[in-house]
Amino acid sequence: MKNALFVLALAACSFSVAAQPSAAKAPAAATAAPAGYTEMMAATIAELNSTGDPAKLLEIASKFERAAAAAPTDWLPQYYQAYGRMLASFTSKEDGDVKDKYLDQAEASLAQARKLGGDESELLALQGYLFQGRLMIDPMNRAQVYSGRAMEAASKAKALNPANPRAYLVLGNNLYFMPEMYGGGKAAAKPLYEEAKARFATFKPANSLSPNWGERQLLGRLKAYEQAGPTQATTK
Repeated sequence: MKNALFVLALAACSFSVAAQPSAAKAPAAATAAPAGYTEMMAATIAELNSTGDPAKLLEIASKFERAAAAAPTDWLPQYYQAYGRMLASFTSKEDGDVKDKYLDQAEASLAQARKLGGDESELLALQGYLFQGRLMIDPMNRAQVYSGRAMEAASKAKALNPANPRAYLVLGNNLYFMPEMYGGGKAAAKPLYEEAKARFATFKPANSLSPNWGERQLLGRLKAYEQAGPTQATTK
């Protein structure tokens, strides 16, 4: 029963991340890109942030694949391909093998974004979230491996850029769903969520195409603490 709740809760988190308001148009990319590239990227990011439908998420990821071909030195299309396919894995009702395939594709895109010199703190935060996607496919058999990997990646993201709110969010999620006997639970996660909120309040992305997801999920989690009250918020 706990495993089922774990999976449902993580899937709900992934949808709330996807359905966030989009950012405004960004300035032109630093690398050479075709006319209209920035506007196309901004519109596609807006699409990504407005759906939790797995088929739509995969369609949008394919758009980023085309953007990557149009601007092969820009890391952001690869990053958003990874993000979109990761979200598709969270929200899909397909079997675990298919979800793992989406995550394999996401990891390949993430590796390419790293080769292109992407923001390492952002890449590590997303890597941590991707490991949580691996875990949710089979929590009973994967928790011991992927919970630790998610924690390690998000901790590195935080060390590289303490201002990155997504690092705290991924760390908080990891503790939130971890049993209390292993040092997790709602009470253990709450300080990280509160720190993430403070970081979101001051965070300024490099431009409006840069990663800026997670605040909506965070506010939903903190709202749940308020609704649970001081006693329930400290229990599993």
